[in-house]
Amino acid sequence: MATYVLIHGAAADSWYWGPLAAELRDRGHDVIAPDLPCEDESAGLAEYADAVVGAIGDLTELVVVAHSFGGFTGPLVCARVPVDLLVMLQAQIPAPGETPGAWWDNTGYGAARQEADRRRGVPEGTEEDPVTLYLHDTPAPLAAELMAEHQRTQAAQPFGEPWPLDAWPQVPTKALLSAGDRFFPVEFMRRVTVERLGIEPDELPGDHMPMLGHPKELAERLEAYRAAR
Repeated sequence: MATYVLIHGAAADSWYWGPLAAELRDRGHDVIAPDLPCEDESAGLAEYADAVVGAIGDLTELVVVAHSFGGFTGPLVCARVPVDLLVMLQAQIPAPGETPGAWWDNTGYGAARQEADRRRGVPEGTEEDPVTLYLHDTPAPLAAELMAEHQRTQAAQPFGEPWPLDAWPQVPTKALLSAGDRFFPVEFMRRVTVERLGIEPDELPGDHMPMLGHPKELAERLEAYRAAR
């Protein structure tokens, strides 16, 4: 039995892990999905990692799954507690000393997103609504609940803090991408993953929130990673 540690992204709470957590618990695993202090203007990356490490406590056989902005927190947790496997799920991959705020320009996100939008036929300058951008492959009731009840204000503090590790932690790492994500286009994420981690990512169907739209397949992928480590 493993303990899956699920780290959510920016401006949200841990609710969105629910369908995946249920799938993993049905397979006999423990699951923790702590809420990060994203509304706290005094909380930075260290405090985000503190929240996760505190929730882990004495649990062992850890599989850390970091999603989106959670990619800045996941490796920090791995540097502090013994982790068997880190899975970067459609996650931002930081470089040593890089602030989350600088990540976008440093990775060439703007140009990559513009090209991906052009390929989809989105007129330049169009502001797409969140459901169209993030949740187009999520079941409508779950998308509506997420938007209505689980959006949180995201404090600016962590975006100006340099990522504190000198190198990637010594933990087996996998990268899993959502093939249909419009916010983090898959071609862009694949390039960043290869450049920064030197590994080829895998893909599964879905938008930016595959844990809502494809929880069973995501659980199967995670279990396959765990079994093969």
